[in-house]
Amino acid sequence: MALKKSDLYSSLWRSCDELRGGMDAGQYKDYILTLLFVKYVTDKAKSDPTSLIDVPVGGSFDDMVALKGDKEIGDKINKIIGRLAEANGLEKVIDLADFNDEEKLGKGKEMQDRLSKLVAIFAILDFRGSRAEGDDLLGDAYEYLMRHFATESGKSKGQFYTPAEVSRVLAKIVGIGAATRQDHTVYDPTCGSGSLLLKVADEAPRGLTIYGQEKDNATWALAQMNMILHGYEDRDIRKGDTITSPQFTQGTRLQTFDFAVANPPFSIKSWSNGLENDYGRFEFGRPPEKNGDYAFLLHILKSLKSNGKAAVILPHGVLFRGHAEANIRKELLRRGYIKGIIGLPANLFYGTGIPACIIVLDKENAQARTGVFMIDAAKGFMKDGNKNRLRSQDIHKIVDAFNKQTAIERYARMVPLHEIADPKNDYNLNIPRYIDSSDPEDIQDLHAHMHGGIPDRDLDALDGYWEAFPSLRTTLFKQSRPGYSDLIIGVAEVQQAILDSDEFQKFAVDVRNQVDDWFAAHRPLLQTLNPGTIPRDLIDRIGDDLLARFKNTPLLDEYDVYEQLMTYWHGVMHDDVFLVMNDGWCEAAKPRRTIEDKERKLSETPDLVIGSGRSATKYKADLIPPTLLVARYFADKQTEVEALHTAAEGASRAVEEYIEEHAVEDGLLAEAMDDDKISKVLASARLKVARHEGADAGEIKALQHLIKLYNDEVVAKKAAKESQATLDLATLKKYNDLTESEIKQIVLDEKWHATIASRVASEVEFLTLGLVTRIRQLGERYAKTVSALDAELQKLEAKVAMHLTQMGIS
Repeated sequence: MALKKSDLYSSLWRSCDELRGGMDAGQYKDYILTLLFVKYVTDKAKSDPTSLIDVPVGGSFDDMVALKGDKEIGDKINKIIGRLAEANGLEKVIDLADFNDEEKLGKGKEMQDRLSKLVAIFAILDFRGSRAEGDDLLGDAYEYLMRHFATESGKSKGQFYTPAEVSRVLAKIVGIGAATRQDHTVYDPTCGSGSLLLKVADEAPRGLTIYGQEKDNATWALAQMNMILHGYEDRDIRKGDTITSPQFTQGTRLQTFDFAVANPPFSIKSWSNGLENDYGRFEFGRPPEKNGDYAFLLHILKSLKSNGKAAVILPHGVLFRGHAEANIRKELLRRGYIKGIIGLPANLFYGTGIPACIIVLDKENAQARTGVFMIDAAKGFMKDGNKNRLRSQDIHKIVDAFNKQTAIERYARMVPLHEIADPKNDYNLNIPRYIDSSDPEDIQDLHAHMHGGIPDRDLDALDGYWEAFPSLRTTLFKQSRPGYSDLIIGVAEVQQAILDSDEFQKFAVDVRNQVDDWFAAHRPLLQTLNPGTIPRDLIDRIGDDLLARFKNTPLLDEYDVYEQLMTYWHGVMHDDVFLVMNDGWCEAAKPRRTIEDKERKLSETPDLVIGSGRSATKYKADLIPPTLLVARYFADKQTEVEALHTAAEGASRAVEEYIEEHAVEDGLLAEAMDDDKISKVLASARLKVARHEGADAGEIKALQHLIKLYNDEVVAKKAAKESQATLDLATLKKYNDLTESEIKQIVLDEKWHATIASRVASEVEFLTLGLVTRIRQLGERYAKTVSALDAELQKLEAKVAMHLTQMGIS
């Protein structure tokens, strides 16, 4: 039984982080990713005889496993990695992390235990069929770890990693298409760990030829390992400062490439230190000495072929700063090299919190370019801890708008070059000059404040609702005078009136039918999941179709609908697909014992518990939650169990209420109180004493009744517990009796389809909230006229004056 991917990644991170101790995350990642690398190449060599990585005797991860508990484990791991490095020409690449460093890993037993546990953590991973099975387990695990290391490393050291979501945007807008060949080249002059390059290469149907340069030695080594981990053994990643010492040159010129992507360090001040040869990069002007943003942009432009394309992440300042940068910007625009600009949300990147933009360069037909396509995507994100992240819908919307050059109000438009060159703009590219993404101003109507009524202008602004529900406006409003209308029902009744309207109910049914039709179209594909399925292709296919089906649905934003699917995919469905791919439908549906692994910090909440106490057996049902099985096969029994639980709760409540009523000072149960509590034992003991002492008959009767209530509670709880245990046991047995056909029906229809339909339905319900909120706001705003408020004020003033007179104050 395969462990869910989400559980695998989180347990991997928690385990590694637990063993980090006080070591800086930026340093610790080198140890973790080296172990990940050795584990991967060892597994790959076992399953792939054509692997370009040679794993020699004494140089494998299996040799590390044999060292668990060895007093010299650190030194011996270094030697294992050294043998692997020597066999593959990877010296100073995979052997930079010193596993015998006592300052970082501890001395003696501390190092021995820490490294033994780390090796044990990675031993649970199995990469032998990672890509052959159509799912990049390694890539996902690597990305998960890198994101967490970048988060932990803080602003000063998080620049080795470009967030995967941003990388996907660059990869999808840089110009790669079906005609892109494997020998086409992609270049990143500040490649960090290489994640951005890999995302771009993944977009090409047959991959790309990768080139990159990285200044930091440890990060360069990380990029080398990353390329090998992802199957790009023939990459060319070089060391050095890109501006002062470019490594990809042809004599006095820079080597050129088909595509380039980059996330260079923002506004670096020392970019020109040691610069001797500019390789013709600064023909349009020399960037300011204390700001290197344009140095990187011009380097990338010079590194493109005559039809080359690039996407570069830079701070917003490059769009509007003056002096030397303004002159460079003007020259680039006049030559048509800038194809587009995309404004991103703030706080996306690990090295900085400032907002950034993507500048898209395109040399192909540059002279014929007549405009710059701009997107203001600053508002599209979700909070993720102390960072912001692009959602799936944000990525898709940016990519759709840019690649299709689609104008979207307050979001995207093609800005003509003559508008940018106009003296009032003077080649300033600050996005708010051209796209006003602010919400329309909510104008107060003085006439309505004076005379009442809601301005028709405000109601007309809700035209999308009235088009979708033609009779709803007349149901809610009637015209009071020209240009103004009155709400004819109470504000509190508006939402229910909308929900009850035939048009809204028809709209909700139509939306449900759209989801049903969409799922039916893809059900044959989903029910044939197998080890060859590629999850990314699967979700792209069904997700894009859902998006297309809702494109013309009134009121609903198709990207909001798409996000509901993608959120469910990332949270549940991807794990389900992974389990079915690896185990098959029948095996994946069987409950497994819950994992209680202290070493990996993994403790699962069980879905089923059979037995009680220490002898209880706990099960986790990953693919089919017990609730679905019970609802399908044991609905009557569940009703009976719920009734018994309700009875047990009622019995407990009767005890509490009786005690609360009589356990007061001088109450019938006051003598039995101990620390504000009366247990059955205390009540029985007091009853015995009360009888012996000949206490008040009322107290004796009250104690007897309380004991009876306690006995009733015990009986009720026992009945509920036994009934629940019987149901749980029957449910567990039912899992083993399920046929593959039944499993598919439950998972496909009652889990995936039903959940997605419900999530989309929530978007429909959310529509009413927007309309209700606005109507309530308008209704309350103009509910009282100025004259009515003045009359009310006069009454209050008169009342105050009367009270003052009565108090003898004039």
